[in-house]
Amino acid sequence: MKKIAIAFVSTWLLIGAVYAYEPTETSQIGADGVAMQVTQTEDELAARVEANTVPPAIPMPQSSGVLAAEEYENVQVLGHLNTAQFTRLMTSITLWVAPEQGCAYCHNTNNLASDELYTKRVARRMIQMTWHINENWQSHVQETGVTCYTCHRGNNVPQHIWFETPPDDHGMVGWRGSQNAPNDRTGISSLPNDVFEVFLEEDASIRVQSAGEAFPNENRASIKQAEWTYGLMMHFSESLGVNCTACHNSRSWNDWSQSPARRGTAWHGIRMARNLNNHWLTPLRDQFPPNRLGELGDAPKANCATCHQGAYRPLLGHRMLEDFPSLVRAMPQPEIEPEPEPEPELEGEGEAGGQLEPEGEAPAAEAPEGTNAAPTAMAAPAAMAAPTGMAAPAAMAAPAAMAAPAVAEPTPMAAPAAMAAPAPN
Repeated sequence: MKKIAIAFVSTWLLIGAVYAYEPTETSQIGADGVAMQVTQTEDELAARVEANTVPPAIPMPQSSGVLAAEEYENVQVLGHLNTAQFTRLMTSITLWVAPEQGCAYCHNTNNLASDELYTKRVARRMIQMTWHINENWQSHVQETGVTCYTCHRGNNVPQHIWFETPPDDHGMVGWRGSQNAPNDRTGISSLPNDVFEVFLEEDASIRVQSAGEAFPNENRASIKQAEWTYGLMMHFSESLGVNCTACHNSRSWNDWSQSPARRGTAWHGIRMARNLNNHWLTPLRDQFPPNRLGELGDAPKANCATCHQGAYRPLLGHRMLEDFPSLVRAMPQPEIEPEPEPEPELEGEGEAGGQLEPEGEAPAAEAPEGTNAAPTAMAAPAAMAAPTGMAAPAAMAAPAAMAAPAVAEPTPMAAPAAMAAPAPN
């Protein structure tokens, strides 16, 4: 009976093992014989491919046409694109970042030029940050580059961002040094959970392993510093879907000459993350509403998972920039001269097909009562003589103010210099 029971249990264990077995694939990423390989199940690989599918690009428009800066108002960083290119990029960003809300996520649809929504102001800065990465950090992103979709993947807020963690050092046995509290940051381990603040915001040293003897006197790094390093390495492994040998040769962790090229790429990536967090993301704190800030009031920041999201290369290395050259680098913005303001219309202009006299000037055809000045059209001709036989008395001579040149042409619509404006009634 005992033998039967053992056989029964063994049979079921064998059946369970067969059904529990998952086919795997192993990729050699380094020299043979030093375990420099990555082993993954087929289900993991299929899920990774699905999560990194790139949406189809909108067909490219013609490169000629009216500039967006000339056609639209308040186009500050994309004014060098023509209207077709501008509309294509705006539509693509909408699909990448706000497919449900549409244009209204960043714009007041009644006034597209308005900057009243914080999302529009932040989006403008994110476009500039994308240019900065693609142009100045090719040591990490290389020719693949990044777009808005690299991080957002159809979400208003990227799924993988981080905020500063409040201190939580009061455990049952006293101070625990921000560790012994499993969290997603360090692969559900008991390692310190403040590794992002230490390494991706601050400029702390990551190297803790000595190159010489086992216990060198010159190495003053503490065990806590080593645990910080291991916590960061766990984040790398989870974010990229790889193990330690993706960047290191396990026979000599510290030796750069024996390490894969990815280690150098990762070194630049750490410094890129620091640059983005300190110079691009943290300064946006005042633009965000309170509900978008962390528990300590800090702005959202980036880490390796923000772009990689479980893939050794973001989007498995798909080069979206080939379809979106407008995101490769910043371009000078055209100088658009403001349109001149229209001249104000005079009251009554155009009603009778002509213009009225400006206010304050007297009409030239009428002279006010009580003045000796005669209108120009009333000047007496010099050839006028008295009737025959009747001498003109001396007292009849025209006053000096009434004299007019014999050959002078009358000047229409202008008041003579001696003509005074009528006194107001």
